[in-house]
Amino acid sequence: MEHVWWIAGAVVSLVALALALVELRSKRKRMLAATLLGSAGAFLLVAGWLLAIDPGSPKHETIKTGGLAGGAVVALYALWLNDRRRRTDEAKHELESQRAEHDRSRVADERFAKSVELLGHDADQVRVGAMHAMAGLARSRPEYAQTVLDVLCAYLRRKPEVVVGGQWDGEQREGDREQEVRLTAQRVVADLLPAADAQDPPRYRLDLTNAHLRYFDLSHRAIGSLVMRGAVLTGSNSFHHAVFHGDVWLTGTGSAGELHLHDAVFRERAWFSGFRCDGPVSFERTKFLGPTKFADARFTGATTFDGARFTGDADFRGARFTGGVVLPTALKAQAQGVRVSEEHANRLPEGWKAGPRGEVRS
Repeated sequence: MEHVWWIAGAVVSLVALALALVELRSKRKRMLAATLLGSAGAFLLVAGWLLAIDPGSPKHETIKTGGLAGGAVVALYALWLNDRRRRTDEAKHELESQRAEHDRSRVADERFAKSVELLGHDADQVRVGAMHAMAGLARSRPEYAQTVLDVLCAYLRRKPEVVVGGQWDGEQREGDREQEVRLTAQRVVADLLPAADAQDPPRYRLDLTNAHLRYFDLSHRAIGSLVMRGAVLTGSNSFHHAVFHGDVWLTGTGSAGELHLHDAVFRERAWFSGFRCDGPVSFERTKFLGPTKFADARFTGATTFDGARFTGDADFRGARFTGGVVLPTALKAQAQGVRVSEEHANRLPEGWKAGPRGEVRS
């Protein structure tokens, strides 16, 4: 009789296993029938095996042990069912999160498109509002920051329609309002840039080619690359204490007012070739860590490089300083103790020369 029990249990367990494999391969995965069969099979198999190896053992203990084996199968089924329910809930939650993110992205795209459209509105207050809306979008969704900066820079690259000395007051007021909009765009650009002392800041690029900028202030900001070829700077413009992580191009740029570039850091290329400046310029304590070029630059105002440091090649060929200049101490220190060839001597500003021992003299 005992042998019949465990043989029957083995047969029932195999049938339950086969049924479980069939259910697992199906889409329904209804494991209840296979679990009940498996529980009965485990009970018969364990109880029969215990009776076979020890016929004299108490039958109630044997049945109890077989019942525990059958219950263990049901418990395993319950654990599997809970795990399946948990994974289903997680999948639903992930799907809901993706849908919510998709909705947020759609709303953000619509906000951005509407703001760009409003930049062409006739009313200056509408354009200002659109710029602030884009700034808010860039702060709440950082992936939009570079795109917003590109749009604002494109607005600043437009030739300003500012009337100076207009024939009637309406034209003058219209020019003033447009100037206010452009000043707002400049402030928003600066506000979206990370602080200069931020750890591993995002390196946003600014393209301000041929832009007309007035009182532009990027001081204490971290900038990726800056392209300002052919730009026009009026008023007092500040780049002091800024950190430029990428290349900086100010080729052919003109400044008609004060220019503050002291304590700035140029980590890569700094190109001032053909630069024109009619006001005072300060490069005090500025660090030029990459190749630097001031070839054919013209400075008619007082210019100082006091405390500036040049660790890369510095090209000053054809540069003119007619308003007075303080020789860059770091460049002088770089040349001391080395024999300056004629080629290097030609790269010094007008009025500077190489001494008989290679030292730089002003």
